[in-house]
Amino acid sequence: MPGGNLADRLAALSASATGDDGAVTVTVAGSGVVTGLRLDDAVRRLTGETLSAEIMRTMRRAQAALAEQVTAAVDETVGAGTETGRAVLGTLTGRASQPVEPAMPVMPFPTFQNVPTLPHQSPGNGWESGRDSRAR
Repeated sequence: MPGGNLADRLAALSASATGDDGAVTVTVAGSGVVTGLRLDDAVRRLTGETLSAEIMRTMRRAQAALAEQVTAAVDETVGAGTETGRAVLGTLTGRASQPVEPAMPVMPFPTFQNVPTLPHQSPGNGWESGRDSRAR
């Protein structure tokens, strides 16, 4: 098992991947975070849905290439069978298996209806619509 500093090797890693048609290129750092996104002018012919799918597919390819580099770095430094090696590789596979979720939940936009609060009121009859004018 060759020696070396695993943390330094992992910090220096990065991987890039290019989409099938060459319109999208994604680069990820050793942590798996996207550090670069290049869109060719060819993306103008793609729909939004197709472009987003291509970006996600290319990002996963870059992360898969990074996973291969991390596995090689772990094997060359601490070894995949060690506790540290298993921990690093376990974190890598755990991150890859988690679904990508938005940072904040998307709430539906509220709808408002002008509904009278008292039976004798009718909606939209002046500046006091929906209010009982005697309630001042």
